[in-house]
Amino acid sequence: MLLEGDAGVGKTAVAAALSQALGRRLIRLQCYEGLDLQQAVYEWNYGRQLLAIRLHEQGGGGMSERDLFSQDYLLERPLLAAISSEQPCVLLIDEIDRADEAFEAFLLEALADYQITIPEIARFVPVTARWSC
Repeated sequence: MLLEGDAGVGKTAVAAALSQALGRRLIRLQCYEGLDLQQAVYEWNYGRQLLAIRLHEQGGGGMSERDLFSQDYLLERPLLAAISSEQPCVLLIDEIDRADEAFEAFLLEALADYQITIPEIARFVPVTARWSC
């Protein structure tokens, strides 16, 4: 559903009411100039990755790149959380007109295909809620 209107007319309230009426989680992506993929889709938990490396080094072993870039260290941001959710949700993309053209193009592609590619590991296919290469 696309809602357009002046500030304060209740577009966000409609999304909240819809999620409540349907019994679904509301996930909000707030757009602004300079929004990048890390803030909207995902980023890596570098602190946890570094800690895991140090713990493995103390134990005399190492970690492979595949171990470090796994779902265990992935921080989901709003878009990935909505697409990867096992339960249907309401995704509110607020103030999309403030996003850069490149981000708008990415968003259109991600929502059209309803999938996100995470280059370090695999393409996320939400229909089956699993990782695939």
